[in-house]
Amino acid sequence: MNASKTLIAVLALAAVGGLGYVAGRGSPAVSPGLSAAGSAASAVAAPKARKLLYYRNPMGLDDKSPVPKKDQMGMDYIAVYDGEDEEQAQPGTPGGAGQIRISTEKVQKLGVRTEAASRRLLGRTVRASGRVEPDERRMATIAPRFEGYVERLHVNVTGQPVTRGEPLFEVYSPELVSAQREYAIAMQGVQAMKAAGGEAQAGMKQLAESALARLRNWDLSAEQVEALVRTGEVRRTVTFRSPVSGIVTEKKALQGMRFMPGEALYQVTDLSSVWVMADVFEQDLALVKPGARARVRLNAYPNQVFDGTVTYIYPTLKAETRTVPVRIELANPRQLLKPAMFAQVDLQVGSQKPVLTIPDSAVIDSGTRRIVLVQLAEGRFEPREVKLGERGEHYDEVLEGVGEGEKVVVAANFLLDAESNLKAAIGGLGGAAAAPSAGRAPGAVGHKAQGTVDALDAAAGTVTLHHGAVETLQWPAMTMDFKVANAALLKDLKPGVAVSFEFVERKPGEWVVTSLTPAGAAAAAPPAKDGATPMPAPAPAPKSGHAGH
Repeated sequence: MNASKTLIAVLALAAVGGLGYVAGRGSPAVSPGLSAAGSAASAVAAPKARKLLYYRNPMGLDDKSPVPKKDQMGMDYIAVYDGEDEEQAQPGTPGGAGQIRISTEKVQKLGVRTEAASRRLLGRTVRASGRVEPDERRMATIAPRFEGYVERLHVNVTGQPVTRGEPLFEVYSPELVSAQREYAIAMQGVQAMKAAGGEAQAGMKQLAESALARLRNWDLSAEQVEALVRTGEVRRTVTFRSPVSGIVTEKKALQGMRFMPGEALYQVTDLSSVWVMADVFEQDLALVKPGARARVRLNAYPNQVFDGTVTYIYPTLKAETRTVPVRIELANPRQLLKPAMFAQVDLQVGSQKPVLTIPDSAVIDSGTRRIVLVQLAEGRFEPREVKLGERGEHYDEVLEGVGEGEKVVVAANFLLDAESNLKAAIGGLGGAAAAPSAGRAPGAVGHKAQGTVDALDAAAGTVTLHHGAVETLQWPAMTMDFKVANAALLKDLKPGVAVSFEFVERKPGEWVVTSLTPAGAAAAAPPAKDGATPMPAPAPAPKSGHAGH
């Protein structure tokens, strides 16, 4: 029994020793796994340096550079590393070069809207100021061609309406009386020479015809000449009548005054049709054509619109105002339009056939070129340079760069540039971009801050924030007004709420909030879908050192 127990003990010890040996020999098989895990951890701790391939154009143009540089808008070229060039495929395809990739959540947050390029009649209104003037073709001046005296006035006030043929005034002229007597004597001689020879009779007739022609050249009316021929009676005064129906717009004649040949005594104007002389600016002149419709408004009749037609574009330009007079003809049957009235003119101009157009809000104009953001897919946008033609009221004709049916970003396009970290893309709306501020990440265009809501206006899309210091702009704590990129950002906000927010400068002096989160929501928010680290809950805004901005 003892022998069997001893044998069992020996076998057990041998088994334990064998297991120990196997375990000792098996440890190298496990160590490679542990070594790999340690290597992976080491790799995370010290990432491998990427190989720089080249720098590409920030707006997606086919332009590469082996060294850092800036484009014409002052934007830095973007570095492309080994492995990224495969992702950067051809422009125009998802994942193409120069594309802007934004998550759907951010697209909705920024309030991005798109509209398809389409064909339409490109209407536009050219606005100009003008003044009412009489139609020069309907003005008549009464100026005797002889010297004389005003004997009697039939129309004695300016502004009096007269009809064609109505007596205006009577004049006495010694020259006119002498000419009438000469004609009367010549006619008597013709009668007396009937029995004389033909040569004497012909000479007397020639004398009478010369005297009659002289009277006619002095603007005697046909009735007065006929009466003189019929009766031979010399009249002391001659009556002048209105040649047109209209208004006496000028009266210089006074009873008893002496006048000289050619002196204007009366002016009568027909105001049933008038002109409006509109001063069109030089840059709009190419759009205005004769025959264009015009709508005229006057301060005297704010609720009325008068329709007219462009009849003539003057060939001269006023150097002082850089404008060209454009004549518009209007009917004035009720004579509401008075000469010298000021008028506001809207000229309807535009293309005669449909052209390919995009909204003018889609264009980012740098001054040297024009860029639009084309939506290729959900959350993917491509910047393209476009060539524009005529400009309409809210749309521009596009000649190159965008095809019919392609969707372009018409709202929040500058915010897309900011989110894509295209340096100073926002500055492209107003000029070259400034250098990054101290403490600001290279290439970043947005700024982060924490503060408290002082006031908000949902209708105007503005919020007043008392915020802490902003390191990227070297701002101290202050209270200032911001615009919001989307009215939905103001939902559920009220004064006194602590918030974390991000903002950008859309144009000099105009700051726009792109993200605004209450402090409690920011603390509890999960990690962002695009991999960004959520902002921590903000500390209370500083109470000292603030100033109005």
